[in-house]
Amino acid sequence: MFLDKMKNGLKDQPLFIGEETAMRFAVLIPLVQIDDEWHVLFEVRSMTMRSQPGDISFPGGRIDPSDASPLEAAVRETHEELGVDPVSIHVLGQLSVYIPTSSFIVYPFVATIDQQEYSLNKQEVEETFTIPVKWLLNHEPYVHYVPVQPMPPTDFPYDKIANGNQYQWRARKIEEWFYDYEHYTIWGLTARILKHFIETIK
Repeated sequence: MFLDKMKNGLKDQPLFIGEETAMRFAVLIPLVQIDDEWHVLFEVRSMTMRSQPGDISFPGGRIDPSDASPLEAAVRETHEELGVDPVSIHVLGQLSVYIPTSSFIVYPFVATIDQQEYSLNKQEVEETFTIPVKWLLNHEPYVHYVPVQPMPPTDFPYDKIANGNQYQWRARKIEEWFYDYEHYTIWGLTARILKHFIETIK
């Protein structure tokens, strides 16, 4: 009986420990057809946004409790930001989940959009632009490394751990990828997901 209960409890585990309490976001990689060629559509975030104003991103945002799934959140955000009718969004599939930290997770989806005219939510989106998929397949991004060093607060309980305040915290480096296209620079989370998408379709 005990083992049966344990087996049932081990089913349908979260993706990783802490997924339920992490900040969960969903984004859509929108593919649009221009002159018989597929392009990826990007947003330039409004300069009035509190978070990352002026940065380039995919449509998307935080998953609300009312969203039935990450995909529903991605479609809802695309509708709210671009004014795209959800009927014109055709989902092709989901990419691997991006987990930059244990408290932050992004679910990316790929979809085509039939609609050609957009009604931008100017509080969130300054403008949109596209990059041909063919261009992305033939241009490699470049990378910069950002060192990160843990800095425990003064009240950290060193007396509870071996080696005390001589404990060797492990430094690490964050990869920051960049794509330069015309006068736009795509970097950060968007560039990381874009890079994975391009590697996947290659």
